[in-house]
Amino acid sequence: MERRIVDGEITLVPYYPNYKASLPWYQDADVCKQVDNRNSVYDLKLLKAMYRYLNARGSLFYTKYYGRLCGDVCLHPDGEINIVVAKSFQNKHIGRRVIGEIQKLAREPPIPKLHAEIYPFNAQSQRMFKRPGFHKAGAALYQMELYLSTRQSPRPV
Repeated sequence: MERRIVDGEITLVPYYPNYKASLPWYQDADVCKQVDNRNSVYDLKLLKAMYRYLNARGSLFYTKYYGRLCGDVCLHPDGEINIVVAKSFQNKHIGRRVIGEIQKLAREPPIPKLHAEIYPFNAQSQRMFKRPGFHKAGAALYQMELYLSTRQSPRPV
């Protein structure tokens, strides 16, 4: 897995253990509620277990914004996307741009459909996924069909 340049501000860096940078994201109660619907924050043991699981299962990257790690994203072989952006970096359209790069990555295996679980109360993440073309497909499911040929026209899943 190689580093991926999203744009002049954002790079995706293949996962490596960097708990000093990532643990603070997961010790923010609001972020934990957004991504996991948890009422408690992560400790180091849970963070390590989560990263071991994601790294074994999919393509796991840190998001780097102007040279600073600010989140992570994982693309699973079944098309599931998990993304976290640290609270202090939210509302800068980082997640939206990262999802665009993940769409490109998903065309490489290829993966025909992407999806994410977004809790109904998480309007911010819903907007983040809707902007690049995901649509609501269930109470907490957002999905997008990838068009593997440039000749195909978009159609809903």
